[in-house]
Amino acid sequence: MSESVDLRQAESRPPATEPKGKDPLVGQGMFVLFVVLVACFTAWGVAADLTTPMVAGFKRIFEMSTFQASLVQLAYFGAYFLLAIPAAFINQKWGYKTGLLCGLGLAAIGAFGFYPASKIMTYEAFLVALFAMAAGCSILETSANPYVIALGPESTATRRLNFAQAFNPLGTNIGVLLAATLILPKLEDNPVDLSALSPEQLHTIRAGQLGAVMGPYLGLALVLVTIWVTIAFQKSPPIREEFADEGELSADQSIAKVLWSRKRYRFGVIAQFFNVAAQVCCWTYIIQYAQQAINGSLALGGYLLQISLLIFLASRFFMTWLIGRVRATKVLAALGFLAVLLCVFAMISPNMAGVVAVVAISFCLSLMFPTIYGVALQGLGPATKFGAAGLVMAIVGGAIMPLVQGILIDKTSAAFSFIVPAACFAVVALYAVYDLRAPGGSAVLASEA
Repeated sequence: MSESVDLRQAESRPPATEPKGKDPLVGQGMFVLFVVLVACFTAWGVAADLTTPMVAGFKRIFEMSTFQASLVQLAYFGAYFLLAIPAAFINQKWGYKTGLLCGLGLAAIGAFGFYPASKIMTYEAFLVALFAMAAGCSILETSANPYVIALGPESTATRRLNFAQAFNPLGTNIGVLLAATLILPKLEDNPVDLSALSPEQLHTIRAGQLGAVMGPYLGLALVLVTIWVTIAFQKSPPIREEFADEGELSADQSIAKVLWSRKRYRFGVIAQFFNVAAQVCCWTYIIQYAQQAINGSLALGGYLLQISLLIFLASRFFMTWLIGRVRATKVLAALGFLAVLLCVFAMISPNMAGVVAVVAISFCLSLMFPTIYGVALQGLGPATKFGAAGLVMAIVGGAIMPLVQGILIDKTSAAFSFIVPAACFAVVALYAVYDLRAPGGSAVLASEA
């Protein structure tokens, strides 16, 4: 495409499609780098869901309020929000590979930071380590997603990103498993009771519990370092990007203006905010829903969460196959409206059928993040790197909307509170409908690899 073509024309033109079977999933010479990037998606999935149970863990260890313990989530999602723009500057100036290395390095430092935090034995020290790790994951995610899009033909970009993102729930399952087997049982075995322990006994028990918290994070740090070394010594193939540098923008066009002028991108950020919000809401409160609907135990709630994540994982691979044959946003619209119906059913049927509906929502969630991401970034040219940062910042929805649902649970019931994710899914479905109806919509029908 000529460099003189106007950006607005570039956005309105649907992506070129080759005859079926012509376009590979990954570009020539990019397979090894693609495999390493898939490992990155798995690694930050481990980090996210290894951290989620720490709200309950730190509450038990330090005997603090739920609000104080929830600062774990604030530190994690806050880091994602704050570091996305700096990550975009890194990618813009030095490229995606440098962004990946910076993110992996910072995440590894944060994970290693759990060792001195376990020796300092203060909650604040763990929050600092967690913030550093999440900051690295934010840079990593901001860099990895558009890099995956760039590692092959545009016609298979959404399918390629869905495939890479399919390994993220594999990481979340590993994270939940590590927390369930290596951390939480040790906290249950050694309950902290300040009224019954001497200072020396309390120090010994806390040291053991914090050591249990530290172990899995040190293992994660070693994995991150291994990925860092692999990427550092892997020759990065030349990646051709449409409008590869900011200088190709016209004099009256800044990156901010380009992003704001693209409705597909602007609405995509909103849709991503509510998509992540819905995901965190459903997975966070599935335990409370089961407790109220069928008088389930905490153990049963954890079991249901694990099943939800496995459904999410299997659905990711199925959807990657499906959108090779059906336009991605058609599938997104169908899944969005189905998720709304499942939430409404869970609201009006707080029983075993409602529990099944809440678990089934994970089937709908699988396609949403990567598809919204790929559609929103289409045609942004030199604004792609900062556009990716905006979509990563939208992850903060996972910190905000669960608070709203939590308030509803306190004031009404867990069943009624699912009106919150229902509304979030409605926004996602409407974004898919918008893309289907917009001129030059992203008619992505990925050719078979």
